[in-house]
Amino acid sequence: MQDTLAAENLLVERCQQGDTVAFDQLVERHGEWVYNLAYRMVGDRDEAYDMAQEAFVRAFRAIKRFRRGSSFSTWLYRVTTNACLDEIKRRRRRPAPASSLLDADGLSPDPPDPSPQVEDHVASLERREVVRRAIAALPLHHRLPLVLYELQGCSYEEIAAITGANVGTVKSRLNRARLALKEALEPHLELLRGG
Repeated sequence: MQDTLAAENLLVERCQQGDTVAFDQLVERHGEWVYNLAYRMVGDRDEAYDMAQEAFVRAFRAIKRFRRGSSFSTWLYRVTTNACLDEIKRRRRRPAPASSLLDADGLSPDPPDPSPQVEDHVASLERREVVRRAIAALPLHHRLPLVLYELQGCSYEEIAAITGANVGTVKSRLNRARLALKEALEPHLELLRGG
């Protein structure tokens, strides 16, 4: 762990001196979880890709101002979160496209083969979609700590640093998010249990 941190700090130092290859290595290290965080924040794969790109552009532009008061990954989470929050605010100001009003379940228009494997796969997709929609419906101040803690594996302290809230507030919001998620998923318990 120390070696990984030291290597990351070296990459950050090189980036701060203008080394774009070092920045590419940071993107390689963190790209997947930046995308996953963005996806869980904005709920759309294409927009999540755009938000991940935006987060890395912002990080590249601001890397010289990064002061190692926190870890690079915590700082990058904050940059990603801010990029997503900005997009969510922009969304509220513009009308939704007609295509977003249609149900897009990702399945082909042909009826699926009724084999048990296909049925299991479809049920798995349905379960994931139910959970994704329930998380997306949470208020942002509850969704963000839930995503960071449960799905991204951040500690309370990291979430506090990312969100600017104190640890007690993070714990409280996380608890409320879990309760709201449980309530939202109750009507779908049969599906979630696989029955």
